Amino acid sequence: MTDFSSNEGSREYLARAAHVLTGRPPVLIDARHFYDGGAGRIHSDGATPVLHVETEGIDVAPDTLVIYEIPPEDRPRFARFQQAIEHSGIARLGTDATAWSVASDKHRMVEVFRAEGIRQMESVVLHSPSDLAAREAFAGLGGDVWARPAVGLGGRDVFHLTDNEQLARAVARYAASDQKFLFSRDARNFDAQGRRHQYRVVVLGERVLRVCEHIQPHQDLPCNEAQGAQSHLLEPSALPATLADLAITATKALGLPFGGVDLVAENGGVVFEVNVHPVLTGDLGLETIAMPFVRAHLTSSPTAFTQQATA
Repeated sequence: MTDFSSNEGSREYLARAAHVLTGRPPVLIDARHFYDGGAGRIHSDGATPVLHVETEGIDVAPDTLVIYEIPPEDRPRFARFQQAIEHSGIARLGTDATAWSVASDKHRMVEVFRAEGIRQMESVVLHSPSDLAAREAFAGLGGDVWARPAVGLGGRDVFHLTDNEQLARAVARYAASDQKFLFSRDARNFDAQGRRHQYRVVVLGERVLRVCEHIQPHQDLPCNEAQGAQSHLLEPSALPATLADLAITATKALGLPFGGVDLVAENGGVVFEVNVHPVLTGDLGLETIAMPFVRAHLTSSPTAFTQQATA
C-alpha cells in the first residue's frame, strides 16, 4: 500500500521484493483510498479485516500489509486508518501513527531527541516570528544556520543563512505558506575537499542495512540528491560503530523499528533527522533495503506464506 501519486519509485521495488519472497505478485493498493474522506473501507470477515475499495474492485483480507511511500504532508490524513488496523492481526512493521507523527514533524523530533539524549545540532523552532524574534534566534545560533520546514519537502525550502538579508528572505518564504520552521546551528560538515557531506544510514531493528555518503559540492545547498548531492554506496562496515549505534538509537527513540537516518561524524556525531520511508531506488536498493524490509514483515507472521494475500 503506497500513495500512487508519488513518483519516487519505491513501490516497484517493494512489489518485486514481495513477489520474489512469496512466489506470487502482491495486491497493490493506493493508500489515498484510505486517507480521511477516501473511498476505502474496512470490514470484518472472520478474524482478518477486509480492505474494500469498490471503485477499484479491491476486496482483500491481507495477512501481511506493507505500507510505504506516504508523503509527510499527507500522513495526518492516513492516521485514522493506521489506528484502525493497529490490533487487527495483520502483520505490519513500523506503522505506528504516533511514531510517524513525531518523525514527520521536526519540532517534535527535536524535542524527543533532546529528551532522550540523542546528539543533534542546537535548534530553535519558529512560526511566523517577529523580525526581532527571528534575528535573535539567528544570532543566538552564531549567525550561521540552516533553516528548514518542520515538515520535510524533499530538501525544498532548506536554506543556509549567514546574513540578515538571507534571513529576511527565508522568514518571508515560510510566512507566505504559514510554515513552522527550524533554525539549526551549522554542523560544518565538510570533507577534506571542502564539500558538504553526510551519511544516510538505513536501520532495521538493531541492524544497519545500508550506508550511503551524500556529497554536496555547493556549500550552501543541503546534502540531498534532489538538490544535486551525489550519493555513494558504502559497505555498512565502513560506518564507524559509534555512528551506527547513534543511527539505531535515534530510530528507536522515535518509536520506529525502521528508518533512514541522516547524520554526520562532525561535532562528535550528530543526527539531523530520521526518515520514516527512505527512498529505495538507489544502487542495490532492492537487495539492501526492499528485500530485508519485506522479509521482516513476512517473518513476523507464521502464516504469511500460506494465507490469503500480501498487499
